[in-house]
Amino acid sequence: MKVPVNRFKQAIRAGQHQLGLWVSLAHPYSAEVVAGAGFDWLVFDTEHSPNDVQTVLGQLQAAAPYPVSTMVRPSWNDPIQQKRYLDIGAQTLLLPYVQNAQEAEQAVAGMRYPPGGMRGVGGTMRASAFGRNADYVRECHDELCLLVQVETQEGLDNLEAIASVDGVDGVFIGPADLSASMGYPGELAHPEVKSAIEDAIRRVRACGKAPGVLTIDEALARRYMDAGSLFTAVGMDLSILAREADKLAARFRT
Repeated sequence: MKVPVNRFKQAIRAGQHQLGLWVSLAHPYSAEVVAGAGFDWLVFDTEHSPNDVQTVLGQLQAAAPYPVSTMVRPSWNDPIQQKRYLDIGAQTLLLPYVQNAQEAEQAVAGMRYPPGGMRGVGGTMRASAFGRNADYVRECHDELCLLVQVETQEGLDNLEAIASVDGVDGVFIGPADLSASMGYPGELAHPEVKSAIEDAIRRVRACGKAPGVLTIDEALARRYMDAGSLFTAVGMDLSILAREADKLAARFRT
């Protein structure tokens, strides 16, 4: 029995753009709905949604039959959270609020077993097919993928140092927190914010790593893809539901 191939990791390493969807509705049923929509990847968010290990497990199981890669965003750069999500089968983690190389190195350590890291060794978790894959501990690192979020001015100032850390596969630029950090809270399309994101994308590519971003603005998404984003989330399930429900109600109320 082999560790499942991480198609997302292979694609970004090959420079192939991956189209993504943010998943904030914390339920397996809704995860399965979007799993078949045709995106390359989904991220199950636990930072800004009422998600936890149990609900994420159901989402991973619901998406597994579909040809879509999945990742999990823990609520913090925390090795305990990393261990728990990796053990239930997540192969790609997106860790928020990484501001310097030391924090990036901590994130890498949480992905790796000793002696190269500090991930706790479990014997019968879902990631190892409940212990049926005796080689999991030795082989899993090739298929695990670490993405770190840079979402502050401090993070931008340290971008090359963060991106150059061995074990960091990609850097995600978080527009919402970044806009606030730059003094433009809520202004995700402010010219200076857009310029900073495009510059960050180019800098990450120059370091040989994959840059990514989220925006539900189609024009901005295409602009960032043209700038070199390799994994771009172009929508959010919760936003799609809310906005389309608003539009439907408004059409009949007018």
